[in-house]
Amino acid sequence: MHLPRFIQCVSILMLSASLGGVSSAQAAPSSGHALAAVDRSPTVVPTERTGTAPSVAKTDLPEPARGSQGRILFILASSKVHGASSLPASISFGEVVHAWDTFQAAGYSVDFVSPDGGAVPILDPYVSKDMEPRLKDGRIMDGLRNTAKPAQVDPARYRAVYYVGGSNAIYGVPEHPVLQNIAMHVYERNGGVISAVCHGTAGIVNLKLSNGQALVAGKRTTGFPEEHEDQGAAYFREFPFLIRKTVEARGGTFRALDGDQPYAEVDGRVVTGQNYASAKPVAEAVVEVLRKLADRQPGRGAAKN
Repeated sequence: MHLPRFIQCVSILMLSASLGGVSSAQAAPSSGHALAAVDRSPTVVPTERTGTAPSVAKTDLPEPARGSQGRILFILASSKVHGASSLPASISFGEVVHAWDTFQAAGYSVDFVSPDGGAVPILDPYVSKDMEPRLKDGRIMDGLRNTAKPAQVDPARYRAVYYVGGSNAIYGVPEHPVLQNIAMHVYERNGGVISAVCHGTAGIVNLKLSNGQALVAGKRTTGFPEEHEDQGAAYFREFPFLIRKTVEARGGTFRALDGDQPYAEVDGRVVTGQNYASAKPVAEAVVEVLRKLADRQPGRGAAKN
């Protein structure tokens, strides 16, 4: 696959939503294939590290348009390498695109956040042939080049969070306290949905409810299991933890299929997908859960589960 060249487009930001946000754009699912050590440079590289922000700040956006369903926050990783190595790492572009398309079609606006803010890395092997044209989609690419920093995000504005997978998803996001606070605000105070796909499930394993219990405890989840990794590869030795093992250690149930077919688990307001092919089903499941919540609680009150 040749290294795609981005064409800068002036984006018409989709800032219509019932819950405002930052770094507004709309995204779609990306690649969550078994990780491979690829000797390529990122198409997009992250900005310099800024460290962990101590608090969550509010930002002002135009009023949402009538008929919009609300906002969904995509959480992406900033790391462009595996751990302390020089092995390149990337978000899964397709997992962004497929989910973005699904949420946009359902009337939701999408914003992007990453630990460092700014541009996130996109490696050539994580962009399938059918996804290459979307690298020219300014609505998505402007958001991926200008992700918000966690401290810029007002979590009160979101109906759901969606953890994007890719080879870098296990670094920087799972342990980030501000991102954790954002996700749990959406879940507990907004009565919203927490979702993740493929390696993005790494982002939810450390989340805790206000009572101190792990979010995944007693929940059915899925993600990219360690038995599907190339465990003899250099990248695998950089993993700070294993997704299945950690979910189970936190008291959750982890389920996965043997093949590459789509597979998603929905347990209350926690929605997870196993692999790249599961990005669209995860987004569709999130939309369905939100519709049911809206039917029961049109005033956006807190929900159980």
